[in-house]
Amino acid sequence: MIKPVKPQIKLSAWRSLLIFCLLLLGLVSLAGRAAYLQGMNHDFLQKKGESRYSRVLEMNADRGMITDRNGHILAISSPVASVYADPKMVEISPEKLKQLADLLEMDSTDISVKVDRENSRFVYLKRQVVPDIAEKIAKLKIKGIYLASESKRYYPEGEFAAHVLGFTDINDEGQEGVERGWEAMLAGELGHRRVIKNNKGQIVEDVENIREPKPGKDLVLSIDRRIQYRAHAELKEAVAVNKAKAGSVVVLDAQTGEILALTNLPAYNPNRRSTIDNERLRNRALIDTFEPGSTLKPFTVAVAIEVGKVNANTVLQTSPGTWQVGKKTIRDVSNKGELTVAQIIQQSSNVGTAKIALSLDSQTMWEMFSRSGFGALVNSGFPGEASGILRPYNKWRPIEQATMSYGHGISTSLMQLARAYTIFSSGGELKPVSLLKQDMPVMGQRVISRDTAQAMSMMLEMATKPGGTAPLAQINGYRVAGKTGTAHKLINGRYADKSYISTFVGYAPVSNPRLIVAVMIDEPSAGKYFGGAVAAPIFNGVMSNALRILNIPPDAPANNVVTFTATPEIGDEG
Repeated sequence: MIKPVKPQIKLSAWRSLLIFCLLLLGLVSLAGRAAYLQGMNHDFLQKKGESRYSRVLEMNADRGMITDRNGHILAISSPVASVYADPKMVEISPEKLKQLADLLEMDSTDISVKVDRENSRFVYLKRQVVPDIAEKIAKLKIKGIYLASESKRYYPEGEFAAHVLGFTDINDEGQEGVERGWEAMLAGELGHRRVIKNNKGQIVEDVENIREPKPGKDLVLSIDRRIQYRAHAELKEAVAVNKAKAGSVVVLDAQTGEILALTNLPAYNPNRRSTIDNERLRNRALIDTFEPGSTLKPFTVAVAIEVGKVNANTVLQTSPGTWQVGKKTIRDVSNKGELTVAQIIQQSSNVGTAKIALSLDSQTMWEMFSRSGFGALVNSGFPGEASGILRPYNKWRPIEQATMSYGHGISTSLMQLARAYTIFSSGGELKPVSLLKQDMPVMGQRVISRDTAQAMSMMLEMATKPGGTAPLAQINGYRVAGKTGTAHKLINGRYADKSYISTFVGYAPVSNPRLIVAVMIDEPSAGKYFGGAVAAPIFNGVMSNALRILNIPPDAPANNVVTFTATPEIGDEG
């Protein structure tokens, strides 16, 4: 049998050499590329590789607590969890979907819609879930459903301190009040850690802590929780009784300017943020301005005494209860006849105060108001603080100077007004206000002499006694000084006939003033509207409770309050 001959292919020598060279060149190129990638371009490849499995996660910083001056907790963060999903990884049975929906108090359809987002790798199902619910969700072991640690702010005092504290949003960032004003201090700094995740998105290893979270600092406020509670309770009752639109109370330490209480109505509960509306949200004591009315008269009289125009015993004629200034008429509630300067404050005469004002140079009067803090921020630290309006003196007409002397044509916040009265309670110094607890004595700015301040204090004490506009401000065992105000409200640029702002600002004990209480009631509509009838009783309730809480010793006999049921009420419209 003849075997077939296999054909033999022979390459010429040059072709063999060419193929060998090409193969060698390819090998060298690959080696060179490998050397380049692993040597010169190592960092780039490392990052690309780590991006497949390495992640840098944020580590939340604990938000600082807020306490009152005695250490009582006013705001604290508690641990919660947020439930989120990776839609590309979710695998959930109908049974577990129902269980998850029940735990989250959501509709199964809403969850399905969220986890069916094909182009998304992250979606929140619910934020701020309490720990026991989060634990039950973890036990379901649903693929693609994860938990993230967060914190939720809690306010033990509810609405009682709402306008002081404000609140945080769902990301634990301050939105109002102290929470916003001191956000940088309370929030701390986020930390970062590097982890390794598997192809299911699960953390399989903690690699390193890049930066530890820095917790926020605790904040100790000047607020006294006990006084805050009583101020809010007294205000709430008075707003209801007087059928008022709104109201505010401020309590200051007369010696340090610390804010011991600040409350407004309407109020809100910061633990129930879904119910908050703008009307309840406003911190009226700081952002609302109004014409202070007769509470401004002591400042006009003080500057007149300071420059030697009058003294407490100077007599002025206020009869017949009206006074013509240009084409305008200034009126008192009644014809008061001849009055000393002290009686002008005691009985709140618009005519007497206007005559004193027009004896002064407009610049001198403006400087007194300006040095008293009107027209400027009080710098309390609260966001949105109002400065009020104090127009330049060179634009005052005589009638404007006259009406401004008794609180018309000027606007102020209740906090500004309370602070201004530190001039009379501290011997002539304007004290800075503070919402933080002060450990050191504070220096004030001298506005009037000690003698003038003492003279004004005597007059303001007369206003709270029988014959004055505020006998309802009297407190058993304590000497009290203060001034009422009753001003027509400005609505759309015009004074409303039957809408009033009723105010009272006072301090006690007069022999050694420790506390200032300022009260403002907006549109009382139950029949009474004079500051002495509406605001003075609130002052009485707040001040008497605060004096007792702080164990401030009495400076008058226990039977010092004079009853006068048969005496007609003295009004102070102005």
